Amino acid sequence: MPPVAAPGSLAEPPFWRVKTLAEMSAPEWESLCDGCGRCCLLKLQDEDTDRIAYTDVACRLFDLGTCRCSDYPNRQAHVPDCVRLTPEVVEDIGWLPPTCAYRLIDEGKDLPAWHPLVSGDPETVVTAGVSVRGRVSSETGVSEWELMDRMVSWPAKWPKGAKRG
Repeated sequence: MPPVAAPGSLAEPPFWRVKTLAEMSAPEWESLCDGCGRCCLLKLQDEDTDRIAYTDVACRLFDLGTCRCSDYPNRQAHVPDCVRLTPEVVEDIGWLPPTCAYRLIDEGKDLPAWHPLVSGDPETVVTAGVSVRGRVSSETGVSEWELMDRMVSWPAKWPKGAKRG
């Protein structure tokens, strides 16, 4: 992907700066995902407070090396509670990480410099410390009883090394 045009240039502004989530084409929508994997982490919800806690355990379909779903087109057939993001869902759920492009655009913010659409390099998500690569395990190796011991706060925070824009 080409880098963002310099301010004042005659080039068209990037789609995420001029379109709402609902106005985006399917390819534009899909390209917003930076591949960090934070949304694919298992989350626990407190029954009394509805508060969400992240774990450092990824969905069984999550490829730990590529940080992508191993069966994205059919994921909901294998993982029925996998959330399919839509503009409406983005507005309604509160657990998307603060670095998530869908959340940022929904909140009227721009994409940060490390986002692949801006940098032109998918590895900038890793170097900025946003990716879960090397920080998580697959749920296939973790029992349900272990999840409480695997709660972590970092997925819900903006990494110190990742500039906001």
